[in-house]
Amino acid sequence: MSKRNLFLFVACLLVCAASLLLPSSFVRSAVAIFLLISAAVVLFRALRRQPASTNFPGSVAATGNSDPQGTFALGELFEATMNGMREGLLVVDRDMRVVASNTAAHHLFNPSRGKLESQRLTEITRNPAIYSAFLDALKGMERSGVRVETHGPERMVFDLRVVPLGSNSNGKAAEGALGVFIDVTRMEHLEQVRQEFLSNVSHELRTPLTAILAFVETLETGAIDDRESSLRFLSIVRRNASRMHDLIDDILELSAIEAGNVQVKAELVELRPIVNDVISLLGTKAEARGIVLHNEVAREALVFADARRLEQMLTNLVDNAVKFNRDQGEVTIQVERDVESAHQRDRILVADTGEGIPSQHLVRLFERFYRVDRARSRDMGGTGLGLAIVKHLARAHGGEVTVTSELGTGTTFTIELPVS
Repeated sequence: MSKRNLFLFVACLLVCAASLLLPSSFVRSAVAIFLLISAAVVLFRALRRQPASTNFPGSVAATGNSDPQGTFALGELFEATMNGMREGLLVVDRDMRVVASNTAAHHLFNPSRGKLESQRLTEITRNPAIYSAFLDALKGMERSGVRVETHGPERMVFDLRVVPLGSNSNGKAAEGALGVFIDVTRMEHLEQVRQEFLSNVSHELRTPLTAILAFVETLETGAIDDRESSLRFLSIVRRNASRMHDLIDDILELSAIEAGNVQVKAELVELRPIVNDVISLLGTKAEARGIVLHNEVAREALVFADARRLEQMLTNLVDNAVKFNRDQGEVTIQVERDVESAHQRDRILVADTGEGIPSQHLVRLFERFYRVDRARSRDMGGTGLGLAIVKHLARAHGGEVTVTSELGTGTTFTIELPVS
């Protein structure tokens, strides 16, 4: 390899390594992939000028080199860079035989057997999209944006880009092809979550907005002259406007928490006074249905938390316990310390005596806008975001929130917080 090509190759690798320090994962991946492909092209062209026995770094037949020591060091550098990437890299020759791959590609195609090198592409995958993309690259055509989906133990989605390697001028086929498999599974999941979120927000806002418009039109068409009816209609308009206001507040709060813009300043705080404040806030609502709120937290109990955020979590949980409880029921708030596990934790329990929640709903209970009984939740003024807020605030404390329920007996929510 000439000094010029060696310099270009090493420069690409160094800049690629520096790109890993970029703050954006998308930009980092894009820059690193571009530079890796550039380095691979430089290396491929250089190796083609070596004796015929020279092969790609990583190939099983890389022997007989006129300068084994220098090429081996270069191959090691290239291999280390490839294996450090999260994106799968696969190089094939003109016979569609794998001559180089990285660790990510091995996990993608062949997690149980030996190396991919020396195997034909058809032996490691039957996906026609992958084969077609590499075949086009060997004909000199670069392919990008090829969607590849796997159906193994976990469904994964990749964006495949394949570029030809070697000279393909004068209509000659390329000497090889390099493919980059970019994992976009999480991006697709986030896009799906975004679409579901927008759909849910639109639906949640449409219902109160429709009611507001309907009663305003009724008032405009003459009902305003009937004082009793107009006051009733205005009360409904106010209730629905308040519901929209609460929904928007919860959306903004949840977005701020998920974006990391909410600071949690945890310190040792007395739990019993916080529970008393929550009971005072929700006492009127509980008394209206004959529900008794019990504060069974010891006076000396201390927990490591942000007092304001802890009160917010408990308010959401106790409010739900009141809403979905039986008339004349009870809500009990307790605290206990887990001293048996390796990491000691305080557990704050909010238990009600309601109808309970079917087990199939428990795993999704903390999702945004998920409701066990949609009609009942809306009638009671719920936004569907309270439990999602509790979950994210608990995690911001380094803890977690869980739920257990028994039909006909009641439901218990548990906030787990680290002791320190």
